[in-house]
Amino acid sequence: MFPEPTTGYTYEECKSTAEWLLGQISVRPLVGIVCGSGLGGLAEMLKDQLIFKYQDIPNFPQSTVHGHAGRLVFGMLKGKPCVCMQGRFHLYEGYPVQKITLPIRVFKLLGVEMVILTNAAGGLNQDYKVGDIMILKDHINMPGFAGVNPLAGQNDERFGVRFPCMSDAYDRDLRQLAWDVAEELGYKDFLREGVYCVLGGPSFETIAECRMLHRLGADAVGMSTVHEVIVARHCGLRVFALSLITNRAVMDYNSEERANHEEVLHTGKQRAEQLEKLVSTMVSRIEHNNNCV
Repeated sequence: MFPEPTTGYTYEECKSTAEWLLGQISVRPLVGIVCGSGLGGLAEMLKDQLIFKYQDIPNFPQSTVHGHAGRLVFGMLKGKPCVCMQGRFHLYEGYPVQKITLPIRVFKLLGVEMVILTNAAGGLNQDYKVGDIMILKDHINMPGFAGVNPLAGQNDERFGVRFPCMSDAYDRDLRQLAWDVAEELGYKDFLREGVYCVLGGPSFETIAECRMLHRLGADAVGMSTVHEVIVARHCGLRVFALSLITNRAVMDYNSEERANHEEVLHTGKQRAEQLEKLVSTMVSRIEHNNNCV
C-alpha cells in the first residue's frame, strides 16, 4: 500500500482550486503559460486581464524567488484565452515536488489543452551564446534518478496512467511551428534546439558537474520545468518549452566567470521582447482542440 498523499495536492484539492477560479472567470483558458525568471512580461501581453495573487488562491504555493511576481493572470493573447503564471515553484524553495506541479493539474481542470513553459538556463553546449533561445526537444530528470518524481506515490487515474511515456514529451508539431515562426520573424540566428537537464538547486553547478552533464548530452541546465512537463504529459496536455540561455556554464577551472542570478534577470530583460513575440505568434496559430495551422 502506498502512503496517503500529503494534503495540498490531491485530485479533490486541485479540483477545488480549479472550481474556485472558474467561479471568478468567464472564459475557460485554452493555453497555459509558465514564465521563468525575468520572463514575466509574457503575462503583460494578455488583454482583458483578470489577476489573482497566489496567496489568494486556495491550496496554491507561494513564489519566493526574486524575478517571480507570484500572480496568476487570465486574459486573451492574440484572440486565444490563456492563463499565465508569473512565477513558478522550485524544489529548492522547500516544497514537495507534487506541490510544485499542482498548478499544471489545476490548468488541466480549468480546460487548458496545451502548456508553454519558459525558463532561464545555463548553456552547456559550447556553441550556445548568452541570449540564445533553446527549444526543448528532450530532458534529463536528474532528481528523478534519486526518486524525486511528481508522479511518485499513489497514482490517481483521474489525472492519468501509472506509467506515462516520456519519449514524446515535447510536441513535435509545436516545435516545428516554433521554427517556422522564428524564420518569419528573423530569429533563426539565435534559436537552438536541445536537451535540458534539471537539477535541484539553489546552488549553481560546479565545474565538474557541468562537464559531466555536457558529456551526458545536456545542452542546457536549470532548476525547473521538467517536473511540470512530466505532470502535463501525465494528464494529457501538449507541451512546448523554451530555455533562454542567460549565462554560459563555467567549464574551465581557469575561468574567472561566476554564475549569478542578477545575470539571469539581466539577460531575460534584454531578450524578453523577442521571446514574447515568438510565443504570442505561436499562440495565434493554435486552434481549439490542439490543431496548429
